[in-house]
Parts: sequence; C-alpha cells; structure tokens
Amino acid sequence: MCADRRAEIQAMLEGVGRLPDEDIDLAGTALLLAALDRLETSLDGYRDHLATLVAETAAPADADAADCVAALNATIVERHDYRGDHDTYDDSQNADLTRVIDRRKGLPVALGILYIHVARGQGWHMVGMNFPGHFLLLLGEGGGQAVVDPFNGGRILDARDLHDLAVRMLGAEARVEPAYLRAVGNRDILLRLLNNIKLRAIRERQDDRALTVLGRMALIAPRSATTWREIAALETARGNIKAAIAALETFHEYCVDAGEQDWAAEILKQLKTRLN
Repeated sequence: MCADRRAEIQAMLEGVGRLPDEDIDLAGTALLLAALDRLETSLDGYRDHLATLVAETAAPADADAADCVAALNATIVERHDYRGDHDTYDDSQNADLTRVIDRRKGLPVALGILYIHVARGQGWHMVGMNFPGHFLLLLGEGGGQAVVDPFNGGRILDARDLHDLAVRMLGAEARVEPAYLRAVGNRDILLRLLNNIKLRAIRERQDDRALTVLGRMALIAPRSATTWREIAALETARGNIKAAIAALETFHEYCVDAGEQDWAAEILKQLKTRLN
C-alpha cells in the first residue's frame, strides 16, 4: 500500500514539474512533498486547515497593504499561533509543511508558503523575494507594497530593516542589492523549502537522504541544471557512475552556460572511462 501511495504522489509531483510556474498550487505541492515522508498520513485535515485560514481572513474593501498584512497576522499569528522556530531552527520538521501545521512553527520559507496561500485566497498579490539567507514576502503591487517577514510575526520591514538583515545574513559590508528584492516563482520557493532539508542532510552526512530530497527537487523542477549537477556530484562520490553519468548528461542538456557545458562534457568523458 505504501509503495502505491508513494508512486501516486511522485506521479502528482511529476505533473507539477510540467506545469507553468503560475499554475502551481504552492501549499498543495508542499503538502505532497511532505507526504512522501508520511505515506500513511492523510492530507485531508491539512487541506481543511489551509481552507480555514483562508476563510477566517478578511480586510476592508479599501484596505491598503498594511491593512492586508494585519489581516493575515490576525489569522495566522494571533488566532492560530504560528511562530518562527527560533529555538530549534535546524529541526527538519520546520521545512515539512504537515509538521509545521501540527507544531505551529517552522522556517521562514515554510511559514511564507502559508502566508502566500492565505493572501492569494483573498485575491491579494503576494510573492516570495530573492533575499539571501532569510525568506521574505512582498505584498501588493506598484506603490502600495509591504515587505513582510513571516518568521517574525509577519512584521513589515522598511529599508533600514532590510539593510540590517542583509548585514546579519552576509556580513558588515553587505548592501541590499536590487536582485535581493526580485520576486521568485512558486517553483523556486518549493526548491528553497527542499534545499533546507537537503543542506541539513549533507551537513549530517546523510547522503541517502540528500539524494532522496534532490530527487524530489528534480520531480518538481526537472529543468533545474543545478539540481542535476548536485545529483551527479553525490552519485560520483558514492561510486554510482552510471547514475552520475545520467545526471550529468541531464545537467549538460539544461545548462545554459557554455563554460559549464564544456566542463560537464569533460567530466562525462572521465566518468565514462571508469565504466570500461
């Protein structure tokens, strides 16, 4: 039964990998990714909870961005007690949306997915931002925008806050670069969520777990050259040369940098000689 369930979820995630970015159900896909580690757990209650968060959130018709953020915080933070996990930040449960919902705490990106789901459920424009080291959100368009920190109670950040955060994440000489304020798509947010789990696995030398997570990244983002390069590196280190070659060939196909393509071609030659 578990094998059938795993195959079913993987097929659904492969379907996500074929979707245009704007058609991806962000929170729904995050639940599917979490379900691969909890095959006997029904997702129905979690989906109901997401629907409840949307139903309980409202703002006046003439609400500005700050009003909308306040409405989100009233539901997510005040009514349902979601918090950033400052005490056990590195706990892998913080990047598993089912466990985030169970425990009411998580990483910035996991909590950000909840915020985005609820905001979009109201018809509000909310996206993730490309800020390094700490996931932030942008609500609104044009002049009426607010930068939101989902990890710290949905606090609205100003320019000084962003500078201070950049310094904390990157060092004393850091500046807020325009690229940090760029919106990221749904697929990139999911990859960022999974990357947290992968990095913890690598740090703990759990190569099997890291490869499993990279495989999930490849399901939802099959054209991510970076993911295939990482798979190739881990498979090579483990001596799985055929798997490494297959991953590196996929990397070569999707990589757009000519120098990287040349590097991959050379490494492929070296790996193929090891099969003889």
